[in-house]
Amino acid sequence: MTKDQLQSVRDDIAFMRALAEEGSQVPLLGGGVTAAAGLIFGVAALVHWMIETGMLKVSQKVAMANWPVAGVLFGVVCFQIIRRASRQPGARSALNRAVGSAWSAVGFAIFATFLATLAMVKVTGSTQVLAIIPVIILALYGSAWSVAADLTGKLWLRIVALGSFGGAVVMGLMAASPYQMLAYAVALLLLALVPGLILLRQEPSDTI
Repeated sequence: MTKDQLQSVRDDIAFMRALAEEGSQVPLLGGGVTAAAGLIFGVAALVHWMIETGMLKVSQKVAMANWPVAGVLFGVVCFQIIRRASRQPGARSALNRAVGSAWSAVGFAIFATFLATLAMVKVTGSTQVLAIIPVIILALYGSAWSVAADLTGKLWLRIVALGSFGGAVVMGLMAASPYQMLAYAVALLLLALVPGLILLRQEPSDTI
């Protein structure tokens, strides 16, 4: 093993040690982002369900704008939350950088999934493939919550992660049901909004 390889191993060990030490000391930030995602997209899913079932009478253009509007709103809110979080104590810790990276990857994966399913709709001419989106999103949420649970050692985050994975399975079982979007809205509120609010309560109120 070369000198550079040895140094790389030492750096990796130091990074993992820092994560282990910070997991019980540094507050986990970013709760505002997951809370915003749960609220905004949970409401969008509820609106989607109400339109599909005829409970909400709107034009086709308004119906099609539901998710894009939610995405833009989340982008604006997310930008403001991240700016605020970057000034909080512990924002540059190894723990928050690692968890933030996981959630960032989830965000890009969700965006790619959305575009890919739209492409599939165009190619196949069937909108049924859109039913896979809630499945993938909840599975991705479970992955990010698992990373947070591993790095912090918090049992309740592990429970949220398992709930997200279970929710993905439920979404698959409800793929042909008109109630899938309603169930998805509830899942987002329970698995994103509520955990996000809990994390927000644990964040330091002062900034640096």
